[in-house]
Amino acid sequence: MHDKKLFGTATVGTKGQVVIPADAREAFDIKPGDRLYVVGSEKAQWIGFLKEDQLRSMVELLTDNIEQYRSYLDTQDNIDTK
Repeated sequence: MHDKKLFGTATVGTKGQVVIPADAREAFDIKPGDRLYVVGSEKAQWIGFLKEDQLRSMVELLTDNIEQYRSYLDTQDNIDTK
């Protein structure tokens, strides 16, 4: 299912500030005072924002399951060395 949407454009002001279009703020429940983390790739030339609670959830998911990841990687290492 396709859930991607173009929300419009944003212009970077002289102070480097960007206004996020109202439709995007509504869709992602972005409120005044919310902390957004700027992420991106210089090589691939893209930039995006993550809400603080989204980043926190991602970190919790990764750290809560770290032993499963280590076990998986160990299994893969054993397969690769055979």
